[in-house]
Amino acid sequence: MRLTDLHRTTGFRLATLFLALFGAAALVLFSYLYVEITGFEKERIDDWLVRENASLRRESATDLAANFDQQSQYDTRRQRPFGLFDPGGHRIAGGYAADLPTIPYFDKPFPARLEGLPGHAPARCIAARLPDARIALQCQNIRDLDHFDEELLHALVSAGVLTLSVGLLGAVLIGVGSMRRLDAVTASIKEIVAGDLSRRLPVHAKNDDLDRLVRVVNDMLDEIERLMHEVKGVCDAIAHDLRTPLTRLIGSLERAQRRAMNEAEYRATIDDVITEAFGIQRTFNAMLRISEIESGARREHFAEVDLGAVAADVFEFYEPAADERKISFTLHRDESSRFATQGDANLLFEAVANLTENAIKFAPAEGHVEIELFRNQDDMGIRVIDDGPGIALEERDAVLRRFYRGEASRHTPGSGLGLSLVNAVAGMHGMSVCFEDAQCGCRIALVKRAKASS
Repeated sequence: MRLTDLHRTTGFRLATLFLALFGAAALVLFSYLYVEITGFEKERIDDWLVRENASLRRESATDLAANFDQQSQYDTRRQRPFGLFDPGGHRIAGGYAADLPTIPYFDKPFPARLEGLPGHAPARCIAARLPDARIALQCQNIRDLDHFDEELLHALVSAGVLTLSVGLLGAVLIGVGSMRRLDAVTASIKEIVAGDLSRRLPVHAKNDDLDRLVRVVNDMLDEIERLMHEVKGVCDAIAHDLRTPLTRLIGSLERAQRRAMNEAEYRATIDDVITEAFGIQRTFNAMLRISEIESGARREHFAEVDLGAVAADVFEFYEPAADERKISFTLHRDESSRFATQGDANLLFEAVANLTENAIKFAPAEGHVEIELFRNQDDMGIRVIDDGPGIALEERDAVLRRFYRGEASRHTPGSGLGLSLVNAVAGMHGMSVCFEDAQCGCRIALVKRAKASS
């Protein structure tokens, strides 16, 4: 971003907006202070002139002239020039250095210029017409007041200019900082678009709006990278897991084509081909099932489900299979607790059934498998326990990925999609798949926070 684009940044615009608002408020405040201070001084002078005007009317004509002359002797700087004038406007007594100026009105203060003083100093004056037709003029030199007004105005303007300069400098610094952060974010995005999915947007330790947005985007990029790796892993797993059944299927068909077979051999070959085709179909059906669940399309049909009833149905369904392998199969639940939640009963049955089927499959002959419902203050769920080989700690995250098969299951039938389906159902219901530590065997639980289920 070029410096000429500084005015387009949000930080610069907000800074200048607040500067304008502050400047407007400061202008109103400074204007109020200027008017009030200067007005107060003028009112103070006018009050003094009115009092002096009232007092001179109580003096005799002879005393008035003497007082004016005496006052002028003490007022050497002509700060308060008084003058007594005859009806023709000529000075009779006092220190006023010129003839009578133009009088706009009597007995009220008015602005004037003091003739005979350098620069015709400004003043506030009051005039009184005496009974003998003479005119008494009393003035107050306000050059110092005007100078104070000028200094006050200069100070206010200087403060305003300084505030404006500092505010603009702050706005520029904020805008430049925003530009640099946006440039860094833009550069990172370009690298991500170019294919570097491991790249992340830079985060500053400010925890402002941009940082919060960047963290959300980085979380999204983490999820995208995970999904991309998962898609690549799924594609590789599909190619690997389907290669063997497809090879066997093609091999059976080629043998049938090359050899002269009787009807029974042809039927056996066709049965083998159908078996392999059904296995491939089951794999794709499982993948489509997981995709359907992860899309959340069935979430709108959620209703209240009793996890206890789901566990009982799974127990009843797999009890014959456990008896066939002479496995001790039990269901344990606290009858006093309620295990209701919102969800899809069929999907929850499918998830628990998958865990139970794996437990029965990997449990040793005459081993033990248990389905347990649990609830405490924080969460509730269903736990499946067996005494089989278990899942290694380093494989617990991996087994939830599609097509992944742990070391203990590599030589058993299956596609590696069972726990992926369980994880998808759990995520759809706001649950999590938890691997609990066990001294022997495996303990897997579908856990949901109790508050989330109420």
